[in-house]
Amino acid sequence: MENFIEFRNVTKRFDDFVALDHVSLSIPRGSFVTLLGPSGCGKTTLLRQLAGFAEPEEGDILIEGRRMNGLPPYKRNTPLVFQEYALFPHMTVYENISYGLKLQKAPKEEMDRRVAEMLEMFNLTGLEKRFPKQLSGGQQQRVAFARALIMGQKILLLDEPLSNLDAKLRVEVRTELRQLQQRLQITAIYVTHDQDEALSMSDIIAVMRKGRIEQLGTPWDIYFRPVSRFVADFVGTVNFLPCVVEKKEGKSLTVRYHQQKLTFDTEVDLRPGERCTVVVRPECMTVRPEHAGEGQLVGEIQNYSFLGRYIRYWIRCNDQTLIVDDSNPGLTGAISGRVRLSLDLPKLHVLKDVGNAPD
Repeated sequence: MENFIEFRNVTKRFDDFVALDHVSLSIPRGSFVTLLGPSGCGKTTLLRQLAGFAEPEEGDILIEGRRMNGLPPYKRNTPLVFQEYALFPHMTVYENISYGLKLQKAPKEEMDRRVAEMLEMFNLTGLEKRFPKQLSGGQQQRVAFARALIMGQKILLLDEPLSNLDAKLRVEVRTELRQLQQRLQITAIYVTHDQDEALSMSDIIAVMRKGRIEQLGTPWDIYFRPVSRFVADFVGTVNFLPCVVEKKEGKSLTVRYHQQKLTFDTEVDLRPGERCTVVVRPECMTVRPEHAGEGQLVGEIQNYSFLGRYIRYWIRCNDQTLIVDDSNPGLTGAISGRVRLSLDLPKLHVLKDVGNAPD
């Protein structure tokens, strides 16, 4: 896919604080890219550089090969949808959506037609005469999306736009937004600290940490093949098994976790005797009663939480507590006592211990 937006060695400081540290990122046309990370990692700062609300001290920002540095926001065609919606409270839905067309002195007939298209696209038909205070949070957010897209822009920037919505509505609106982005082939850049949003909506995720991109990849890469302990721990729930390498033959790796041996394939370069960490997601282990047959690990259930579609267990295994999700709970309740854990070996991932220690 063609690179549409580029950040080249972008650096931004606030006094002694380095908010962006030589960030480079290429964004393909028509993709949905999420900047994911904890507060203070630089994700919103990077978005604001592209929107034109701040300028980098070093580096360049390009759209379709054209350098954007120094251009004001209104010349970039990069509408930004905020968390707070930023609707004009004294204007109706129609007036809010048509605001950009009004500034361009578009004919009334064209304004009516394009607003009607936006109203239908965002399920707002019949609400055009209402004021923002008369709308639900989800409806206000849809008005903000419509206002951002009515000018026909092919770039949409979103700064945690769903964080003010309740959980169920957030899922509904993010699904609509993703479908709309794919239908219109908009290039969307989305800022969030919500891992579920990032995984469910994105073509590409950039996990940020301390002003840098820690990992760039597909949701599958980020979730199942994290490059560091930070990424593994930040994106979803995870178990870390401290292990020692027994042998490595081609891609086949055998490690020892206490008295148990695990063998699985990996591209990571490791040598016998090296310490490493095996990354295991909660759904990559199956809980069985201890007498039900062989398994790789044995533990004692300490606690559980029934969440409807699955049961989450906390199981003491050797000297640590593992989190295990059973996606097929029985009708008679949770398992208790000593259990065996069968691991989904192809989904295991290994990290070298050097450079992967937590802060």
